[in-house]
Amino acid sequence: MMVENGSIARPRRAGLAARRGVLAGMLAAPGWLGSAWAQQASAQAFPSRPIRLVVPFPPGGAADITARLVGERMSAGLGQPVVIDNRPGAGGNIAAEAVARAAPDGYTLFLGGATIFCANKSLYSSLSFDPVRDFTHLTRVSIGTTVLVVNAREPWRSFAELISAAKEAPDRIVMASSGQGTISHLSLAKLMQSAGVRITHVPYRGLTPGLNDLLGGSVNMMFDGIPALIPHVREGRLRALAVGSANRVGHVPGLEAVPGMAELLPGSGMDMEFWYSIDGPAGLPPEVVARLHLAILHAVGLPDYRERLQPLGFMPITDASPAAFTAYIEQQEPVWRELVRVSGARLE
Repeated sequence: MMVENGSIARPRRAGLAARRGVLAGMLAAPGWLGSAWAQQASAQAFPSRPIRLVVPFPPGGAADITARLVGERMSAGLGQPVVIDNRPGAGGNIAAEAVARAAPDGYTLFLGGATIFCANKSLYSSLSFDPVRDFTHLTRVSIGTTVLVVNAREPWRSFAELISAAKEAPDRIVMASSGQGTISHLSLAKLMQSAGVRITHVPYRGLTPGLNDLLGGSVNMMFDGIPALIPHVREGRLRALAVGSANRVGHVPGLEAVPGMAELLPGSGMDMEFWYSIDGPAGLPPEVVARLHLAILHAVGLPDYRERLQPLGFMPITDASPAAFTAYIEQQEPVWRELVRVSGARLE
């Protein structure tokens, strides 16, 4: 018997019988009970062993730092270690292919990024994976930009002075980049198009050798990610003349007064922001996707994550859902395709 509005009411037998009939039909359906139980058990059991997070660049760089910061905080939330596996090479394609071909069980994840998912399709003559179809894109975890620096011994004290010198002597100023088609190279290409200048591009095999030559005076300038360059700016060996994003990055000590591209090249649309993300192979079970997405959102939302990122020139960022993030990648692909076209870069 039940109480309704303070009075005793008898059960509605017809409704109860109908519900029993529905339940009986569900239980009788082949595989229904086993499937439902398996999904719930899987969600409760995952993860039951360490998770591997594949990073497509060497230790010590912005990608590696981001992966370790996120991984440490995901470990606490998931109750399992997140082990970093650095697999550099081919602009991130080697690591991306390894993850795309991994078992879709949630135990192999990828630190993806803007260039890998949005630019490499246009940059490389062929890819062994599809940047959208072969991955479960979970969410972005950090966003940053590039900074234009010159050796502190150079005479240029401002961006305007650098551009004026480049116009007076085309190709005389030499810029080191991290390599063909990298964010460093694409930033230079967009700058030359927007400012109407010609600067000699010397691609290196990675950021470190190019930076060493810049510090030694063999080249004049560099346009690359903030984390590797900002320590030398703070120490006075490099001079920062601009950031690649449209707006300033006042949250980075040492760059507070450095202007962005909206101030320096108004109307150019130059905004060299790039991001890193956590992704898995295509076909991850929905319950695993939900568990991972929640764990990443929690990790990225922690105050100490922001505190560790900001001095490096990055900010936390997340996507509301994997579907929203996937749609964002598809929207960004034409933007990066145009950057590759402007750069003229093409790799095998």
